[in-house]
Amino acid sequence: MIKGFKEFLLKNSVLALAIGFIMGAATGKVVSSLVADIIMPIVSPILPGGDWRMAKLQFGHKMGADGKEVVNAITYGTFVGNVVDFVVIALVVYLITKALIKEAPPAPTKKCPRCTESIAPEATKCKFCTADIG
Repeated sequence: MIKGFKEFLLKNSVLALAIGFIMGAATGKVVSSLVADIIMPIVSPILPGGDWRMAKLQFGHKMGADGKEVVNAITYGTFVGNVVDFVVIALVVYLITKALIKEAPPAPTKKCPRCTESIAPEATKCKFCTADIG
């Protein structure tokens, strides 16, 4: 039973998925802290002042059964604030990713003299037009 469970974990990449999830959660905390503690204080002066995140389009209100006022409104300020937060976080993640992950150079190729398609440099026959490459 233990052997079968071990094979399940390794065959289905459950362990890799778990590690990826844990690393994603840890990275999320770091990125959230970076944005909240470093980036947003820099960006905040650019954003409009006041309680714009509390903005809402009110349709009406009525008294609830418990005597409290119930407001029927669309709180679009919260949505706009979350969109701004998302854009800033996405930009930070993009910049971190670009800084840490470099693209691999493209594989070397040569052109077939007959059909001008890209082929491997060691090819002796073109896979597109089947011409012999000398």
